[in-house]
Amino acid sequence: MEKFDVIVIGGGPGGYVAAIRAAQLKLKTAIIDKRESLGGTCLNVGCIPSKALLDSSEQYEAVQKSLSAHGILVEKYHLDLKKLMERKENVVREVTQGIDFLMKKNKIARYTGVAHLKGFHEVEITPRTGEKETIYGQNIVIATGSVPMSLPFLPFDGERIISSDEALSLQKVPSSMIIIGAGVIGVELGSVWRRLGAKVTLVEVLDRLFPSCDRQIADLALRLYQKQGLEFYLEHRVVSGEKTKDGVKLKIQGKSGEEKELAGEIVLVAVGRKPYTEGLGAQELGIIVAANGKIQVNDRYQTNIPHIYAIGDVIEGPMLAHKAEDEGIAVAEIIAGQKGHVNYEAIPYIVYTHPEVAWVGRGEEELQRQGIAYQVGRSFFKANGRAKAMNEMEGMVKLISEKKSDRLLGAFVVGPRASELIAELALAFEFYASAEDIARSVHAHPTLAEVIRDAAQAVGNWAIHQ
Repeated sequence: MEKFDVIVIGGGPGGYVAAIRAAQLKLKTAIIDKRESLGGTCLNVGCIPSKALLDSSEQYEAVQKSLSAHGILVEKYHLDLKKLMERKENVVREVTQGIDFLMKKNKIARYTGVAHLKGFHEVEITPRTGEKETIYGQNIVIATGSVPMSLPFLPFDGERIISSDEALSLQKVPSSMIIIGAGVIGVELGSVWRRLGAKVTLVEVLDRLFPSCDRQIADLALRLYQKQGLEFYLEHRVVSGEKTKDGVKLKIQGKSGEEKELAGEIVLVAVGRKPYTEGLGAQELGIIVAANGKIQVNDRYQTNIPHIYAIGDVIEGPMLAHKAEDEGIAVAEIIAGQKGHVNYEAIPYIVYTHPEVAWVGRGEEELQRQGIAYQVGRSFFKANGRAKAMNEMEGMVKLISEKKSDRLLGAFVVGPRASELIAELALAFEFYASAEDIARSVHAHPTLAEVIRDAAQAVGNWAIHQ
């Protein structure tokens, strides 16, 4: 039986990063994943393919609506969905092949198959073809990720009623799409197919978008999405659904009990994700799993069996690839005897729509509930020279700092390149920066990042360009 210092179960962002960091720390490491290509949901059927489609669909819409403002006139154009999908697959292939290279570079043993905890240190691997194999791990890291949740009365069929997996690979643009759930996945994929020509309707049980985001920012994003043509039914739940000759018919119910029927060619169920531990044997081994399927761990990512750890989507916390990555680094360092940690207050959230939405920290509503005195600064892209030059003037930056100390408590961006701009603010959180620290930092001109500095100055009531 092959023996390892660390066995990582799951090849997604948490798992492959944990394996690489463990190998860097001179631990003999193995990684197991059921897919032929590493990268998990994120690289194969999540973050990477969705961003490829978002970018391609944004380019397509630019040809129709915004290039003319730059003096670029396109008289004849058409959508080649097959080529668009081929590009997406090429992007996925290149990224996942890069992970394969990193495994070889770091001398990590790779196994393909379904992993099962056969004993406290033994992991049995069942490949698609061939014989089972068992390997020994002094330490084991569970990083098996998550899968889309379904609705009991509307099971996935892969054609009319689909998950995000199928929504990334449709062979034709549907005439209409109903999305159940207006979270990040729902609005991103809804944006893709609306740009490509579908009528998109989103049904959301909450009275708002993005509950962990500041309400003012979430409401601004909602208005921009509606302006683009996305239709929302907030505070509505789906009570029943049935397939018809032409698609799917849903019955939805509002907060006051009124009912309405919606019909669409395709229904995308995007109500969330659940931990994936199928076939793992964690509970059979005695590992404590909560009612929601999350594996319980301590602050060192240890389960109740100390040498078995868990990270990423299978434990509590936001289901974000970069959260899993940081936990992967931390758990490898802890196993190696170091003091790995993750600053959960500094984890950014991003919605890759157009304009993008990004935030880190707490919004006004949460701070009010906690009784924390704060101050706010806002700035707008319409006053920014670079945004004007790009013809990307929608959106704003909002910064919230603690009233007495001026330490940043929340930072929110709706606008062009928000996914990149948020990195400065996440770094500020990591170093416990104040709004004045940002306001006094030189930002190159002309850049979109100047809007962040404007907002920081506005916290102190001395914004120059607003």
